[in-house]
Amino acid sequence: MLQPKIAEVSPLSDYKLLLIYETNERKFFDVAPYISGDWFGKLHDSEYFNTVRVSGNTVEWKGGQDIAPHELYEYSVAQQK
Repeated sequence: MLQPKIAEVSPLSDYKLLLIYETNERKFFDVAPYISGDWFGKLHDSEYFNTVRVSGNTVEWKGGQDIAPHELYEYSVAQQK
């Protein structure tokens, strides 16, 4: 399944992201389950976590950590209207 492109990302508390897609869908993604090991463990630092930005079809942190676009879309929860 092709997911829409992410237009905007905002870091939230508790290692969550607000993802806003080009379709105006707003979804929440929980990054906490990914934060372990040397690579993703850096996201545990909230200042570092807040460096997240849109990069291509996904989101990325300043050190290069990213999450597959299909995971972001499929495992996120739609914002209730």
